[in-house]
Amino acid sequence: MNIGGVSIILIGGLVNLILLLFQLLSGLHYIKVPFGVHKKTGVVLVFCAIIHGILGFIAQS
Repeated sequence: MNIGGVSIILIGGLVNLILLLFQLLSGLHYIKVPFGVHKKTGVVLVFCAIIHGILGFIAQS
């Protein structure tokens, strides 16, 4: 599963890393964002992580 020669799973992992860092930095108040933004990006992080994990299992088999 590739997009332009780059693995979809790798792209998903990088997106998860960026979302996780944003959650960490906004939770520790290094980045000032409203609570609603922090909450919504947390939900997006959960869904992206689930999709990333499912694609990993599919690619493994």
